[in-house]
Order: sequence, then structure tokens, then C-alpha cells
Amino acid sequence: MSWSRRSRRIRGIVISRLAGIDYGTKRLGLAISDPDRSIASPHQTLVMVGDLEARLKQVSNAVSDFDIAEWVVGLPLNMDGSESEQSRLTRQFAEALGVHVGQPVHLWDERLSSYQADVYLAEGELTKKQRKARRDRIAAQIILQSYLDAAGRCDDPDPPQVAGE
Repeated sequence: MSWSRRSRRIRGIVISRLAGIDYGTKRLGLAISDPDRSIASPHQTLVMVGDLEARLKQVSNAVSDFDIAEWVVGLPLNMDGSESEQSRLTRQFAEALGVHVGQPVHLWDERLSSYQADVYLAEGELTKKQRKARRDRIAAQIILQSYLDAAGRCDDPDPPQVAGE
């Protein structure tokens, strides 16, 4: 069995990473888990250009150095749990991403992730421009870490799911 040097083999099982996404029509934040799937780290913010296919290539190329096995896309729900136009666009993107990469894509409730990212960034001594440049990748990290934490609390081998997935 072949596997990249970024994967670890434990008792014959290859352990690989998850990628987290904070999807936006202008910018997309990316986060990557460690191979043990316990810690999420911010990776990159991409400025979205071109059509959907170009955006999908942009995302997959940004993480090509990692052994990504699954994806977690933040689903922007309203505070009452209802969906918005951005929710629909995010679902559309997540579905297309799954087809493009041929791997599982999980939707995860991202309510308040951007707000939480703003709170974290406000604690640092960054300019407004520096905070804006980091916000999306920090939001992606928060989304992915929340997913990893929920998966770690489950005895069920199936990953956690957001309602409607």
C-alpha cells in the first residue's frame, strides 16, 4: 500500500488528514488537521476567481502537499437553524467538491465561527488589513476543530453530521 510521508501507519491503517473550509464567494479559508485528526491548524486564505471548476481546482491545489482523505465544509445557518442563500451556495460547492476530489465531504454547522475568529484576532496586535487576511483561515480552523472535537467525543465510528446532510 502506498502512502505519503505525511501519513502515519498505525497497526496497518493509514492515518490521514482532514481539510476544513470556510466557504465564501469572494474568499475561502482553509484549515488542515494533523494526521491523528485531533488538532486543526489554519492553512491558507484563497481569493476565489473564475467559475466553479476553477475554484475547485484552486482549493485542491492549495492542499495538494497534504494527504487529505475527507473534507469538512462549514454550513452557514441562521441563528434559528434555518438556511439562507449562502447556505444553498455552500451546499452546492460542497457537493461539487465531493465530485471533484472523489472523497467524502461533510457539512458542519459554522454558526458564529467568523465572529469567534474576529474575537481571537482582536486579541492580537494586528492591523485591520492583517486581521482581514487571516479571518477566513481562522474561521476554517474553528469549523474543523469543532468537527474534530465532536468526532472525538463519539464512540460511533461514523462522523458527526449536521442536520440535513
